[in-house]
Amino acid sequence: MIVYEYPFNERIRTLLRLEDLYDKFKFFIQQEHAMQHHVALATIFDMLEVAGRADLKSDLLQELERQRQSLLGYRSNPNVEPETLDAILGELDSVSGALVAAQGKTGQNIRDNEWLMSIRGRTIIPGGACEFDLPSYFAWQKRSSEQRLADIHAWFAPLAPLFDALALVLRLLRDSGGPVKLIANGGSYQQMLQGKVYQMLRLSLDESSGAIPEISANKYMLWVRFTTQGGDLKPKPLEEDVPFELTLCNF
Repeated sequence: MIVYEYPFNERIRTLLRLEDLYDKFKFFIQQEHAMQHHVALATIFDMLEVAGRADLKSDLLQELERQRQSLLGYRSNPNVEPETLDAILGELDSVSGALVAAQGKTGQNIRDNEWLMSIRGRTIIPGGACEFDLPSYFAWQKRSSEQRLADIHAWFAPLAPLFDALALVLRLLRDSGGPVKLIANGGSYQQMLQGKVYQMLRLSLDESSGAIPEISANKYMLWVRFTTQGGDLKPKPLEEDVPFELTLCNF
C-alpha cells in the first residue's frame, strides 16, 4: 500500500513539509560522503526557511498541552489501558519539557554562526558553493566523515526538540482517525463534509494499481480524482473503478 496525505490547513502543511525535510536530513546524515553531508547541511538551511514562523514553537506547545489535557480525561475510562495512557502522557511531558527548555528563536544558533550563514547565502545560488567561492567550506568537506558528522549533529542539536514535538503531534493526528474502505467509481470520488473540520486526510491504495490521487478539499466537500501515468509520465485521467482506504484525521 502507498499512502498519500493531504493537509486541510496551512499549519499542518508546514508540519508535513518540515517532517519531509527531517526525513531527508536523517537519510543523508547517515551517509559518509562529503557531498551527502553537503545535502544534509543544505537541508538544515531549508528547515530554517520553513520553520521561520515565530509562533511554530508556541503552536506545538499549545497542541501538546491540549492533547495532554484531552488524554487526562480518559483516566476514568475502563476501556483504556492505564499503562498505555501513562506512557503517552509521559512522552508528552518529556517532549514538551525539552521544547520549553530550548532557548531562543528556532535555529538562532545557526543564524549567529557567520561561517554557516555565508554557506547558506551561497547555496541559494545554483553552483554557488564551489571551492573557489567557499574555500573554507571546501576545506571542511575534506575533513574526515566523523568530524563532519560531529559538526552537523552539533549544529542540528538545538533544533531536535522542535522536530521531536512535531513528530509526536503528527503521530497523534494520524492515529486519530480510522480507515474506511471506499471505491472511486470511474476514477472519481466525492464526499460531503457538512462543515466538519478536519486537519488532514490519509489515502491508501494498492501501489500496483498505478493510480495517483489528485485531492482537493475544504470544510464542505472532499474530491478525489485519480490519474495514471503514461510513458511520458504526464498524468492522464483514470476512468476505471479504484478501491482505496480513506482516513479523516482530526484532534
